[in-house]
Amino acid sequence: MNYPIWYLPSTGGGFLIALIAILHVFVSHFAVGAGLYLIYAEKKGLRENSQGILSFTKRHARFFLLITMVFGSITGVGIWFIIALVNPAATSLLIHNFVFGWAAEWVFFTVEIAAAFVYFYMFGRMDSATHLKVGWLYFGAAWMSLFLINGIIGVMLTPGAWAENMDFWVGFFNPSFFPSLFFRTFIAIMLAACYGYLSASFTRDTEVRTAMTRFSAGWALVALAAAIPAGIWYLAALPGEAHSLVMGKSPTIAAVLPPAAGGLVVFLAVMLGAGIFRPSLNLKPVAGVAMVSALLVMGGFEWTREAARRPYVINEVMYSNSIMKNDIAALNEKGYLRSALWVENRDPAGAGRSEAGRELFIQQCYACHTVKGRNNDIVKATANMSYRALVNYLAKIHETRYFMPPFAGTEDERKALAAYIAGDLHGKDAGEPEEALTADDQGRILFEENCSSCHVPDDLAAPLEGQGKNEIVELLGKLNEISEEMSPFAGTAEEGESLAGFLDSLNKGE
Repeated sequence: MNYPIWYLPSTGGGFLIALIAILHVFVSHFAVGAGLYLIYAEKKGLRENSQGILSFTKRHARFFLLITMVFGSITGVGIWFIIALVNPAATSLLIHNFVFGWAAEWVFFTVEIAAAFVYFYMFGRMDSATHLKVGWLYFGAAWMSLFLINGIIGVMLTPGAWAENMDFWVGFFNPSFFPSLFFRTFIAIMLAACYGYLSASFTRDTEVRTAMTRFSAGWALVALAAAIPAGIWYLAALPGEAHSLVMGKSPTIAAVLPPAAGGLVVFLAVMLGAGIFRPSLNLKPVAGVAMVSALLVMGGFEWTREAARRPYVINEVMYSNSIMKNDIAALNEKGYLRSALWVENRDPAGAGRSEAGRELFIQQCYACHTVKGRNNDIVKATANMSYRALVNYLAKIHETRYFMPPFAGTEDERKALAAYIAGDLHGKDAGEPEEALTADDQGRILFEENCSSCHVPDDLAAPLEGQGKNEIVELLGKLNEISEEMSPFAGTAEEGESLAGFLDSLNKGE
């Protein structure tokens, strides 16, 4: 709320962050693991006195240098650029709290660059013992970069006591620091082996290709096996709500897990079948499949880690829409529009109510929702909701859907946002009712206010078939026993009767 918002209604800034970040981590983790892979590939060539393997290692070092120092560096800068545009508040908070950590990482990154160039350009030009020491220097610097960045980004998911005291070391060595560090280290080695497998597919010498294919596949499988217990440890370190989101309560995570799991199965099949048992099958298309499957696995992990923080961008500190958790109560009392710096319309109840609602959407909803876009389209998500239903839903949105931030603002601001979504985006009536509700209307209105965010009436006719009004009343009180995603109806007994009467009428075709 203290920074202007880069508004791309149909694209969304979160999608751009995900696109750049996933591609970057796919290369940056390769950059870490490749240091170790190159050292042991070179040692294998020296031990077996194989000029072919040494030539392969040098070619792979050139490929590694180009990918990590060009594409990796560009996407790394791209991440800083995009997060500063999309969420400058969170970026600023992390920079100011962890400036020493970032500075130390840049020092190690400088050493990493220098060692990588020396390793490649001095391959065969210096004695092997010294050359391997340069490789170890590179790997040590690269791993220290991972060590430092892991501590800083880890606090976003598992802040622990840092959320209260903002102490550097408390935040850096946060509850998920060590499980995340081990998990990422093993994933980095696995990805380095996958890139090595790709390089092997381009090798013309059949004997060398077979040897380095098996070598790469063995590394990948061992690293993946080691990553599994580290991943379980990582999952166990997550706070309760984040753990629940990862285990299925988040629809965003639930949507990405199947392709990630499929990628893992394909990766295992390729490494075992066309790596260990039949290395002759390591052809370029097969290696390409292995790379895509590894990207799906890495992308699934990063997407899950990001989504597990919801509704926060920094867990328990700052919501995904850049509102600090501690500021919610004050904003509800004073009003969001009167407190935000980069809004034009500050009157949610006057003639500009719709424009004020649009401002509130951009400020509080756009961080996760697009307008008629592919990612979390707000129009699609609210298609079945009336103005009245939206007003009621926004009042308890965080309680109904934990992974969504609470609305911050006054009742008039909540109504303005509901009017913008219902009126401007859907063309529905967004006026306040002038007459009191009749008994016949009350059940329908209660359905709109409490159920329409997830259900349409026609969908409930079959599940409720054969159940009478009294049975439905009882059912409304234990909805959480049917599904963890639902909450028991919290209205009065009279309202429960009215809602049950409406639901009962669905079976009778009324």
